[in-house]
Amino acid sequence: MTELIVGCVQMNSGPEIQDNLQSAAKLIISAAKEGAEFIVTPENTDFMRLNARLTLETALEADKHPGIQFFSVLAKELGVWLLIGSMKVKASENKVANRSFLFNPKGQLMASYDKIHLFDADLQNGESYRESEFAIAGEKAVIANVEDRSLGMSICYDVRFPYLYRTLAQNGAEMIAIPSAFAAHTGKDHWETLVRARAIETGSYVIAPAQYGEHEGGRKTHGHSMIVDPLGRILKEVTEDQDGVITHKIKFIEVAKARTAIPSLKHDRDYQFLKPKH
Repeated sequence: MTELIVGCVQMNSGPEIQDNLQSAAKLIISAAKEGAEFIVTPENTDFMRLNARLTLETALEADKHPGIQFFSVLAKELGVWLLIGSMKVKASENKVANRSFLFNPKGQLMASYDKIHLFDADLQNGESYRESEFAIAGEKAVIANVEDRSLGMSICYDVRFPYLYRTLAQNGAEMIAIPSAFAAHTGKDHWETLVRARAIETGSYVIAPAQYGEHEGGRKTHGHSMIVDPLGRILKEVTEDQDGVITHKIKFIEVAKARTAIPSLKHDRDYQFLKPKH
């Protein structure tokens, strides 16, 4: 496969799982109608709640979560590769895994990824986030195959840790997914720059679907879903705070061109770190 039509979904998840599954399905179907062969949804596709207690009350074990079977059936019905950016799966009584799910066109679950870097932050506008209060950090970087092409998997806050993306690219990832629910306050200054930087550094296509707008309890997410090429150029984007779908045909020869022109992935060097003398 030398080309692939990718689709990127922007949505606004609320607190009810079933409502969000239906909203996501409408957008996924729209992307498929536009010709998308590989479709990616944002982080928290299943639901977004105000705090840790409500999140834990709503989250379900994998064998009870309706979203897994729902999206498996949808992928098969549409005949597409489908990456659900994340759903929250109960890992224990007090923790969930923030997990991506990749389904093939037969509806088979081909790969999953648990978010490694958890968003614990105190923003300058007074907002505080403690994802570690309800989520357990993943411990494995994941590359999956979409047909015969390699996909690096990540979620939201991971985008601030470039070594993860370098590792993915050095191990063969040609496209990278960054499904997100990026805070609106930091998103206006950081989101586009970070996504484009990860594409440039790795010479990879980046597919970055995002949550947008206001959610339960007044939490706001930035939106601005994007498909970015290996040179960091935005190919398609959703610029409005609204449900949306973007699609684009990506050409994998462009990955090879970018990495041949600037082969920085092959230029790692060992070095010493000299601390200042006191």
